[in-house]
Amino acid sequence: MEAKAVNRYIPSSPRKMRLVVDLIRGLSVDNATNILSFQSKHAARDAVKTLRSAAANLINNNENRLEESDLYVKEAFVDQGPTMKRISPAPMGRAYRIRKRSCHLTIIVATKN
Repeated sequence: MEAKAVNRYIPSSPRKMRLVVDLIRGLSVDNATNILSFQSKHAARDAVKTLRSAAANLINNNENRLEESDLYVKEAFVDQGPTMKRISPAPMGRAYRIRKRSCHLTIIVATKN
């Protein structure tokens, strides 16, 4: 059995989010939550939120009694979201383009059986 959770339009670049998601791929949900809660990167907050949501989806939609220790992170990947384009003033009447990137985080959790 498996369940998934998708967090879309996260205001963080996909490259920064992938650094965090690569740490938890294949781990148990308890271990992954523990690692993310002590991670200093800001993207870990969104990752732990999505991980807990995926675990809750599987626990609530299953008739059998499951606990978070019985689950593991089957898949975790980050896709690029839309980029907001902004302008910053530059010297001599020019302008620099600022790209504010976003990402979509998907986590799939499954039972260990």
